[in-house]
Amino acid sequence: MILLSILSPIENIMEQALRWLHESIGLPWAWAIVALTLIVRMLLVPLTVRQIHSMQNLQRHAPEMKAIQERYKNDKLKQREELMAFYKENSINPAASCLPIVAQIPVFISLYFVLKDFEKEVFPDYPSSDLGWLNLVPDITAPANSHWSGYLLIVVYAVSQLTSTLLMSTTMDRVQRTMLIVLPLAFVFVIVNFPAGLVLYWVTSNLWTTGQGLVTRRQMPKPAQPTKRSSRTPARGQAAVKEQGAKNGDDAKPPQPAAPRKVKRKKKARR
Repeated sequence: MILLSILSPIENIMEQALRWLHESIGLPWAWAIVALTLIVRMLLVPLTVRQIHSMQNLQRHAPEMKAIQERYKNDKLKQREELMAFYKENSINPAASCLPIVAQIPVFISLYFVLKDFEKEVFPDYPSSDLGWLNLVPDITAPANSHWSGYLLIVVYAVSQLTSTLLMSTTMDRVQRTMLIVLPLAFVFVIVNFPAGLVLYWVTSNLWTTGQGLVTRRQMPKPAQPTKRSSRTPARGQAAVKEQGAKNGDDAKPPQPAAPRKVKRKKKARR
């Protein structure tokens, strides 16, 4: 009940948005869901940009973080403390990569309740409207497992979720990436009972994420190497010496202090 009361404003917005897309623009209900998905994803673009910048930041510092993990691989508590300190020093927010996904959860749940009660609260106002989609899905308010086309949507969902996850999780460690791949696939056994329109929303969102990942990989410039020095990274002088040595093709060594100059004293003449 608490969840319903919290999500009621979002649920009302989703319902009014669907009504507006159907009445004013004349979109069928299924295409209204697709349009609503695109609107939601466009509103989340600022969070997506933040996500991309966070992933680039993680990619730039990946070698240093890996070195910390190797250094304290036998002490997980110390490893976690050092990584948290490293994140703080370099303004890294590992959770930023999950912001667009987290922001979509309330929208997803609210749209679920809208479609669940669609036939009772919305459809009676539009008795002659079509609840089908592309002559494949007969009823977007019915559970996905009630028709063979629903299972087709589930397959498209699984493939699109896997593709979007692989494109947007390249900088995550192996454990996080595995969880992001396995959990959505395990979610298939739950989503088959959801309304087909809700699966259509998630498929559209995944296809947006996939296209976004492809565009990002091609057009985003490669990030420059970090200039901020951390207490866990080599000093600038040593790094500069090594870099200069690499350019000269030899092993660079720090400059040695010059030997003290010996001054010969003149012998006094004897009287």
